[in-house]
Amino acid sequence: MDLKQIQDLVKMVNKSNISELTIEEKEIKITIKQKEDKYVTAAPMPQVQALPVSQPATAPANQAAKPEAKSTDNLITIKSPMIGTFYRRPAPDKSDFVEEGDEVRSGTVVCIIEAMKLFNEIESEVSGRIVKVLVEDSTPVEYDQPLFLVEPI
Repeated sequence: MDLKQIQDLVKMVNKSNISELTIEEKEIKITIKQKEDKYVTAAPMPQVQALPVSQPATAPANQAAKPEAKSTDNLITIKSPMIGTFYRRPAPDKSDFVEEGDEVRSGTVVCIIEAMKLFNEIESEVSGRIVKVLVEDSTPVEYDQPLFLVEPI
């Protein structure tokens, strides 16, 4: 069994409800186990509007909230294809793959997700500008969890 086949098995287990998979082949025995949820995945926070203290404060608060709501409508989300640990850089002494404001093309590596001691490069599927990094470096991520917001070019 080669590395590609093992990676495919890990992806399959991550996408399914299987908690454990064991495969024995000749002298090799591979067991893949899903991690138990020991943390809570944060849901997107609702937008909160400040209540105006006085009448003059009302106009700026409303004006500031409206453009932000419109600007997020066209953003594309890059999501995690698996469960694992999110890394923004290839090694601790290297710089981040991408920063907010960077332009990416389809196929550009934006992060690494470690699953079962395998480091999987995650590539952007769209061309655009990174608007927001949604996950902190070295933190666990869930399958389909949003990682980046990208403004298409």
